[in-house]
Amino acid sequence: MKKLDSPKLSDVEIEDRFWSRYIKLVREKMLPYQWEVLNDRVNDAAKSHCIENFKIAAKESTGKYYGMVFQDTDVAKWLEALAYSLEGKKNSELEKEADEVIDLIGRAQQEDGYLDTYYTIQEPLGRWSNLREGHELYTAGHMIEAASAYYQATGKDGFLKIVCRLADCICNTFGPDEGKIHGCPGHPEIELALVKLYRLTKDEKYLNMAKYFLDIRGSQSPGHFEEEQKMDGFQHIFPEFEHLGYNNIQAHKPIRRQKKADGHAVRALYLYSAMADVGYESRDETLLDACRTLFDNITGAQMFITGSVGAAADGECFTCDYDLPNNYNYSETCASVALAMFSLRMFQVERDGKYMDIAERALYNTVLGGMSLSGTEFFYVNPLEVVPEQLKTNRTLHHVLPSRRKWLGVACCPPNIARTLTGLGNYIYSENEDTLFVNLFIAGKCSVKLKDGTISVSVRTDYPYNGRVKIAVENHECIPFSLAVREPGWTKVERIISKSGKEVLVRREKGYLYTERTVWESGAEFSFEVPLKPVLMCAHPRVASDAGKAAIVRGPLVYCLEEADNGKDLGAVVLDAGGSMEPVFQEDLLGGTTAVLADAWRVSEKGWEGKLYQPVTERLEKCRVKAVPYCMWNNRGEGEMRVWLRVMKEYQENTQ
Repeated sequence: MKKLDSPKLSDVEIEDRFWSRYIKLVREKMLPYQWEVLNDRVNDAAKSHCIENFKIAAKESTGKYYGMVFQDTDVAKWLEALAYSLEGKKNSELEKEADEVIDLIGRAQQEDGYLDTYYTIQEPLGRWSNLREGHELYTAGHMIEAASAYYQATGKDGFLKIVCRLADCICNTFGPDEGKIHGCPGHPEIELALVKLYRLTKDEKYLNMAKYFLDIRGSQSPGHFEEEQKMDGFQHIFPEFEHLGYNNIQAHKPIRRQKKADGHAVRALYLYSAMADVGYESRDETLLDACRTLFDNITGAQMFITGSVGAAADGECFTCDYDLPNNYNYSETCASVALAMFSLRMFQVERDGKYMDIAERALYNTVLGGMSLSGTEFFYVNPLEVVPEQLKTNRTLHHVLPSRRKWLGVACCPPNIARTLTGLGNYIYSENEDTLFVNLFIAGKCSVKLKDGTISVSVRTDYPYNGRVKIAVENHECIPFSLAVREPGWTKVERIISKSGKEVLVRREKGYLYTERTVWESGAEFSFEVPLKPVLMCAHPRVASDAGKAAIVRGPLVYCLEEADNGKDLGAVVLDAGGSMEPVFQEDLLGGTTAVLADAWRVSEKGWEGKLYQPVTERLEKCRVKAVPYCMWNNRGEGEMRVWLRVMKEYQENTQ
């Protein structure tokens, strides 16, 4: 079965109260701000030196390399985000800056196509000598993704020619042939980028190279990673991670034999995304079977309720099933971006709504939570519970920040958020020859060319604030088509109503409601409601961190309590499972959002003076708490935050 495709970003228009402010923020503030950061022109922000590294590599400046070994990817992801933005809305000033950077990148490229400022400046004789830690192929992958996006947005092929030379250099260096390197990267990324390049150029050598990197991973004995460490002069770039096993780089076993997500979360999910792409393009069902198994393991046993993944800071990794701590979890923003990427790819192959449920959960919660409402501060780690005093004094929590930062020493997350939000149109709709899929309920318009002609739809909704959705059709060519509307796995859409008030006959299949394939004329309108009642969600009994606790969820949004609304000591709050929960839209709250007011109790501190422990004599005092969307936390100053709270059904107040 042919996979589904996303419409061109230029054919998707977003006019949505919830999302438009974020996308506008990226276009008008975040992209210019990140450009300033990349040029080291933001006071009090972590140094980038990214543009300067390219100038030094191009011999247009002097000095030493600065930054992480993969520092080039910051500008690559910035360019990709900018490309998606330009495809949706032209900006001549940003495009001019992009063209200048691309020219600089071209001047820094070596004669044989090699492109990596760290090795060009720092270790010119060390190319491809440390695949485990050197990130050369990871960096190349992000360059290829950026160039592919820029070509599609502008039609300019200068950047594309640069990365084709780079990809050719890689194909000439790696592979099964004698004289080539028989190895794969420690950090996957090049694989999914090569598939994008294959789809754009139709050159099969790029697909074959991607498949080679997948097939060789974990299948060698003793393996290239071990052999390179025996070479004269080998030095670890990251000696602090030397203790981590091969599972951290997804090389502990062949990928088709992996049954549980393991190791570095971002590396894993970039790898799984590539497996889905290559599995489809090469019709390799064994790769797709592995993807299905790994997806089910992640979402069934290793994913936080906010759509984040990665339990442990040491290795930024998955650990074991049901290990989902709240205050010291890692949950890197990039990992949620990668989970959304993997979910979209699996949906387009499988046409199963469960994948878009997860993409939606990640996008609405952790991806957005990684940035401030100002667009200029960012989280790398996304905890589900914060007590600032603990973070400042307990070194075991050193990786968790109580507030966002202007920039990050390892700055992969900010531009990753930017490219995800400017590319949001890739997630909203999908299409095949005769069906338009509405995956996310986001107001706006979309035009797609199906097999028999072009149709357009206009979506009106105030989701996730309320669940009413209307989809109007324009079909001037009078072509037959079907509309497929996602029915979220966490609720049930009762019925779809036509403009005339009649119920539309639909077929339910894998989380989607399909209308019949017919000539839906211009002016046809479909309306339905996605129930958005707040609910208390509990975790699997084996999730020890959440035993006896519940989280407030409304539609795709996970909620949290903040000190700004509820005072300190949020751990003393006990939700009333039998009480009321009322959604209330507040214009003056966080730029306008829906809060949830909930009945609760608070543990009294009366009788505890001078005591740390005593027999159970817990006294609870009735209270009303306010919960706000998790994605918006920490926008009103530093303070406590908590997603999971103790919960009880009934309580007889102790008056003794």
